[in-house]
Amino acid sequence: MTDDNRTLGVELGDLGDKLQEHDYPATQDELMEEYGDEEIEMAEETATFEELVGPLNQEEYESYGDVEQAIMNMVGDEAIGRKNYSDRTPPAMGEERQDEGAPGQEAEDKESF
Repeated sequence: MTDDNRTLGVELGDLGDKLQEHDYPATQDELMEEYGDEEIEMAEETATFEELVGPLNQEEYESYGDVEQAIMNMVGDEAIGRKNYSDRTPPAMGEERQDEGAPGQEAEDKESF
């Protein structure tokens, strides 16, 4: 596995290497048959390749870059980890910042982290 397989909170692992080595163009059916059960890690969640890319119903992928972009397009908030978390400066005096969650999201609406 190369270090290049983690992008924006998404860890492709060995799947990234396999997809890079695959012959393109490739149909979605080919990719699903070959890699559909492969797991993709996102922060504390995982999803299969098929769960992420399957709903796109893309007929053909011209390159690895197209497949990688499809994965990134289908990943939601689960890849972010802690929402609104920052290890940067604390809020300035008088500044109000939401600790975690989407703006306007109440504490009881939050999913467990």
